[in-house]
Amino acid sequence: MGILLRELGFLRKYWRRVVLAYLCLLGSATFSMATPWIVKGAIDVGLAQGDSSFLILSGLLIVGASLLRGGFAYGQTYLGEYLSQAVAYDLRNAIYDRLQRLSYAYHDQQQTGQLMSRATADVEAVRMFIFMGSVRAVFILTMLLVSCYLLISLNWSLTLVAFALLPFLGHRAVSTSLALRPNWLAVQQAVAVLGTILQENLSGIRVVKAFVREAFESQKFAGTAQEVRLLNYRTNRIQSANSALMSFIQVVIVAIILWYGGRQVMEGHLSLGGLVAFNAYLAMLAMPVRSLGWIANVFARAISSGERVFEILDAESAVKERPGARELPLARGHVRFDDVSFGYDAVSPVLRHVSFAAQPGQLVALLGATGSGKSTVVSLLPRFYDVTGGSITIDGADIRDVTLASLRRNVSIVHQDVFLFTATIRDNIRYGATEATQEEIEAATRTARLHDFIMGLPDGYDTWVGERGITLSGGQKQRVAIARTLLMDPRILILDDSTSSVDMETEYLIQVALGELMQGRTTFVIAQRLRTVLNADLILVLRDGQIVESGAHRELLEQGGLYREIYDLQLRDQEEAAAGVSGASTPSSPLLSTRP
Repeated sequence: MGILLRELGFLRKYWRRVVLAYLCLLGSATFSMATPWIVKGAIDVGLAQGDSSFLILSGLLIVGASLLRGGFAYGQTYLGEYLSQAVAYDLRNAIYDRLQRLSYAYHDQQQTGQLMSRATADVEAVRMFIFMGSVRAVFILTMLLVSCYLLISLNWSLTLVAFALLPFLGHRAVSTSLALRPNWLAVQQAVAVLGTILQENLSGIRVVKAFVREAFESQKFAGTAQEVRLLNYRTNRIQSANSALMSFIQVVIVAIILWYGGRQVMEGHLSLGGLVAFNAYLAMLAMPVRSLGWIANVFARAISSGERVFEILDAESAVKERPGARELPLARGHVRFDDVSFGYDAVSPVLRHVSFAAQPGQLVALLGATGSGKSTVVSLLPRFYDVTGGSITIDGADIRDVTLASLRRNVSIVHQDVFLFTATIRDNIRYGATEATQEEIEAATRTARLHDFIMGLPDGYDTWVGERGITLSGGQKQRVAIARTLLMDPRILILDDSTSSVDMETEYLIQVALGELMQGRTTFVIAQRLRTVLNADLILVLRDGQIVESGAHRELLEQGGLYREIYDLQLRDQEEAAAGVSGASTPSSPLLSTRP
């Protein structure tokens, strides 16, 4: 009941329309109940006494009552649908807003297909409950109570006979509801798994084709689809069996009424019009009684779906903005990690006691094997995750004491896995700076060595980018991402292996442009190539989540430690190749030598 009441709580801001819907419900029920009573009078007075004028009046009253009932029924249905759609709209927005605000830690543990299913199929189940639970169920309950009262007023003994089997019908409705609830929950879970398989397959279709796994993926999808089919079949079998049984019981009740009621008429205890009205009211009673199973089914689905929806709405972000957090002004760029530790769980620490300081305008390169913690270090700076020990400060201010928006305006990152939206190139570039002018956009693309390529496209900056930037090459997407970051003009810049997808010439051009841009900015680069390492003011060498060496290029070479090993294995060949190209073609760039 707590879940259902919470779902109904979304109607609170639409209370005026709820009241209007209930007024329409009352009008519809009133004129529905009036019709059999008018028919009773037409038979008992008009036909029995041969009063044609009374028959005409009764016919006009029936037509008028039907018109009014139809008008109120339209209002009731329209308002019920309006309210259910409004609640579904609010729920979807609440889910989407919550997902946007939850931290990386939450999304790391969730499947996209599951989240999509909750925002679509589960919200739709809640919408059906709002329509049924807030309006339709009240209408059915009203019809049930009023029909019972009118039946008793017509003939109490006949009513007792008709009601003899009602407890059994109620028991069937309750037992069916209890049987359907776990089935519907299983159906919704299976549909969510099916959505996850579909989403992963469409996103990784190139991998599927490259490894000739189409048949395997089809079988995997078909297996889950078969599970959904069987679960739905089992649920519908329960519903069908219950509906058939209830229909049979209703036929038995009608047969008993015709036998016993006919005797009441012949004995003078009930008029013929009363028997006709009794059957009409009994038919009206049958509708809400038969609907009990359907309503129970809707309620069961609403409970299952509500649990899944409220799991998202009640989820707490691991990264929270403290009460009274202050705005971080335009930063100078002094970054300090003080004994920082971090772990995605309490068992497996990723970083341990990391300490270093980056001065404004410095270039810091992070070097180390895969899994050493490089990406984690730069993810902690904009608070995508929160440290589990120690502190991180910018210009002396703990980043946990400032607002997230002001922090992330000062810290921008180009991720290793570049994501572009299905929009124009212009929209993707100004995604973080929507007010940027065309001149500012072009300045950023020139810096990223992308402007000439864009102008060569048929639609220029209005060229449509396919899903995830599929129409662009890896290097082009990388440069769009760099331009997007540069347009925000951050004081602290993070390049997470941002030139890994471009060729050597393009990388060189980007590095030259960034060399000018980095003046006055604190820049962190996850380094893979020699140019970045040589140009760094500070190199941090990580192993197993700890900084094992730090210093400039020449200092670390002289120490003969891990950095020297990495240099000999990976970087020496790059240095020799770069020196050969430089000597044979063009003079060396300042970026190819360490800073004084």
